[in-house]
Amino acid sequence: MRSGMVNIDNFMQMKLPELNNNVSKVLNEGVVIPAFPLALDKNRKLDEHRQRALARYYLDAGAGGIAVAVHTTQFEIRSPKIELFRPVIEIAKEELDRFMARTNKTIIRIAGITGKTEQAVREAGLVSDLGYDAGLLSLSAFAEASNEEILQHCRNIAEIIPLIGFYLQPAVGGRKLDVDFWRDFSGIENVVAIKIAPFNRYQTLDVIRGVAESGRADKIALYTGNDDNIVADLLTEYRFKAGSEIIRKRIVGGLLGHWAVWTKKAVDLLNEIHKVSSVNEFDNLLSTGIQITDCNAAFFDVINNFKGCIVGLHEVLRRQGLLEGLWTLNKNEILSPAQKAEIDRVYLAYPELNDDDFVAKNLDEWLK
Repeated sequence: MRSGMVNIDNFMQMKLPELNNNVSKVLNEGVVIPAFPLALDKNRKLDEHRQRALARYYLDAGAGGIAVAVHTTQFEIRSPKIELFRPVIEIAKEELDRFMARTNKTIIRIAGITGKTEQAVREAGLVSDLGYDAGLLSLSAFAEASNEEILQHCRNIAEIIPLIGFYLQPAVGGRKLDVDFWRDFSGIENVVAIKIAPFNRYQTLDVIRGVAESGRADKIALYTGNDDNIVADLLTEYRFKAGSEIIRKRIVGGLLGHWAVWTKKAVDLLNEIHKVSSVNEFDNLLSTGIQITDCNAAFFDVINNFKGCIVGLHEVLRRQGLLEGLWTLNKNEILSPAQKAEIDRVYLAYPELNDDDFVAKNLDEWLK
């Protein structure tokens, strides 16, 4: 189906699409889901060779899913002058399908969905046709809209594909969404998860409280997107009273730009968190969490209000040989002053957190 031919009326007459049982099980158990970067060559054209290598890296590292066409993939892939949306999601799908056929492992296929309703319907229809399991729904196009206007948009897209909500921090294009929005959003039947990424503790609580009060808390998996608070998010049990009942929720995994680098160590970390059984282990993980946040500050260029957040990840992948350079679709996206030095610093300070040896061992195979 051509993306421009999607008709929302056709979807409204169909039964709601549901997650495959195996996918739902994996999603709710909690996995590492890297946000897929875009591999470009020196002419800023798609480097399909390295795009596939990135997918192979994440899968062999143990990621339980991949999120493509999201902020880390660069929203500009949708521009009519660029038209990389479909090629990139097709490449990711082919690599995911090939890996699942070879290993019989369930991998969650997630695609970003953006724009006002007409655009989002087209994107949702396309990724659904291509076999993606869920859509990560960006609401950046609704900067001034009311809760009800946004919720109706979400209901329309949920008729086409299972939804993962997305609380994106304002510094990179998100908007504030209150607890009432998250309560009502969580009540939409086909919402299966929420990526919480406001980089704000108060707003994180708004999401989880909204889920707890929605009546569907047991149907929604929570994933951290708070790259500044990864380990603490994953270690915490959140408790909210809903009527006479205490609802307990945990953030079970991460859908993260940060986990697009050093992914093998991220998988090891999440496995360790899922098994934590003592106060000493808990304390050690919290200390590790502070180190990871320090690394994230360098990768995401926090000192410059996240201006270098995409190229910071590219710099790590370039050092490992997975990317050839730092090129992005926006020529103005470059490493900020002192950002390279900061990445040098955290590499030296926390050598146990990188997976350079794993990448070096497998890089030639991924690049075949």
